[in-house]
Amino acid sequence: MATEREAAAVPPDAGAAGTVGADRGQSVDELALFRETLRDALTALSPSAEVRRLMATESGWDRHTWRRLCGELGLAGLAVPEAYGGSGFSAVELGVAFEEAGRTLLCAPLLSVAGLAVPLLLALADEAACKTYLPGLCDGSLTATVATADAAGRSLAGGGELVRAEPARGQVLLSGTADFVVDGATADLIFVPAATATGLGVYAVRADAPGLVVTPLVTLDPTRKQARLTFGDVTGTPVGPPDARRAVRQALDVANALLAAEQAGVAARCLEFAVEHARTRVQFGRPIGSFQAVKQKTADMLIRVESARSAAMAATEAAARLTGAGKLLATLTDLPGLAVTAAAARAYCSPACVAVAADTIQLHGGLGFTWEHDAHLYFKRAWTSAELLGGPEEQIEAVARHLQEQ
Repeated sequence: MATEREAAAVPPDAGAAGTVGADRGQSVDELALFRETLRDALTALSPSAEVRRLMATESGWDRHTWRRLCGELGLAGLAVPEAYGGSGFSAVELGVAFEEAGRTLLCAPLLSVAGLAVPLLLALADEAACKTYLPGLCDGSLTATVATADAAGRSLAGGGELVRAEPARGQVLLSGTADFVVDGATADLIFVPAATATGLGVYAVRADAPGLVVTPLVTLDPTRKQARLTFGDVTGTPVGPPDARRAVRQALDVANALLAAEQAGVAARCLEFAVEHARTRVQFGRPIGSFQAVKQKTADMLIRVESARSAAMAATEAAARLTGAGKLLATLTDLPGLAVTAAAARAYCSPACVAVAADTIQLHGGLGFTWEHDAHLYFKRAWTSAELLGGPEEQIEAVARHLQEQ
């Protein structure tokens, strides 16, 4: 729960949904101001002590804080059209939000709602479903997630086995198991891509639906909860066209772009930890940052961080251009399509984030291995994020597959 002091750290108007860069064509300076506003707010609302408190709870996040983030900063609805209760921005601004959330290890359903559910709903282009679900997702009164992996943990994009959907008595019944569902135990609504007789359908399932068994999982990263969902003839509400394969693929590409941005933020914060320690830790009468080996290590980390940020920026720009909302990064020309750009970004950002987090622990020496230091939390987030929506090998295969198709 946010304190009065934390609330005062959030400017009452600067981050309100629909007020930042209302012309929807922000300059680079305005985007930098937007980033600064987000950083100040998330630093106040998600300090280390709050992250540790929330990760020890069953849900892993606080609904009141999430509704504040949605209401005052418009996080969930940044890339949602104003007609559905959003701010009408693009994936570029949302990518900035994900990067800043990664820097603070924000314990909130940002990935499940803004990174998975919202892009899927928009890609499905189901007007009735958008009007029904998006306003609640934008204001934080409703949370949702998407089943993206099978019982063996294989991503749907990588050939995972889908939940089955069968018509029965005028309804559609879902059967099967989805594993490692982000925020699966706390989401009010689950969107389930399921195999049908005619292709791939998407179905909305309420968390309290009869026949749905939710099993919270103990995962490496305690700051992002996951769950196993078992569907035993669960009634699903169809969303989108009968064969939604293309929409699901596009939504997963957008999610990969946003997750790459988060990984860039995680890596950037780890680098800050390492540099701060190198400047203040004294050995043999001088800061360890003056030693050549430490200089080389941090220089390598900086290259990885900046390269990850560039790759993620290109991916979110490609996502914005796909929806016709990209206006910010005019210098990024001749970008490949979103599918290639997002997969390439994840293929680079995942191992880069893990490497930077591991180097941070190493540079801290014994201190880096203690529970009291936050380095291990970032390392765990880096490892688990690398496997979400497909690991680096799957992403490289996706790039090769897309290039062959061209």
